[in-house]
Amino acid sequence: MSVSGDMPLIVTIDGPAGAGKSTVARRVAGALGVDFLDTGAMYRGVAAAVIDAGIDAEDSDAVGALAEGMHIGFNWGTDPPRLKVDGVDVSHRLRDADVTANVSLVAGNSRVRRVLVKAQRWIGKEHPRLVTEGRDQGSVVFENATIKFYLDASPEVRARRRADQLRAAGRTNVDEEKILHRIVHRDERDSTRTDGPLMCPEDAERIDSSDMSLDEVVELMTKRARAEIGVGVDE
Repeated sequence: MSVSGDMPLIVTIDGPAGAGKSTVARRVAGALGVDFLDTGAMYRGVAAAVIDAGIDAEDSDAVGALAEGMHIGFNWGTDPPRLKVDGVDVSHRLRDADVTANVSLVAGNSRVRRVLVKAQRWIGKEHPRLVTEGRDQGSVVFENATIKFYLDASPEVRARRRADQLRAAGRTNVDEEKILHRIVHRDERDSTRTDGPLMCPEDAERIDSSDMSLDEVVELMTKRARAEIGVGVDE
């Protein structure tokens, strides 16, 4: 059952790389009948723009200037919403290897974060019934969210899941050990950066999905969200 059409609801799902936040958030949003915001796609969109413009991701000034001059948003008429940068759909670029390799560095840029945090808050005002996922949604962007989750899993489980996703997508020669190394490295970088570090908000419910199925995680979050706003799970 969807929540009431006039009932405000912001659900944040934070967590590390490979925890399945996007997939879970999209399904929870669908179950609740609200919009889905993939903030990771926004950072990947900036990373893709940086690469395609020939800018070194380590050139913080150039990366920041590019982000401040771009318009980034979503086509809300699609499911899931497709990302557009300066009016161009860049969704096809978001999972490319070069984007994945550079997104953490780009996301650590203070100017990039200021631009996207502002954009995400604007989206929250325009779409007040929203499930949003990222690394700082409950801790920074939507501090007063209706309900907050922190979705986690062991690095080994996250690496295995990511490898399975790549194989299912037709990728060959998937090196799970390299994926694990990247995940551990990104966890370290994301949790130690100055702006919007990866963290579990004090008022968030932490869910370790290492031994849970996707359906179990979605069902748990959906029930918690409905209980929080007083909507019976069996109505």
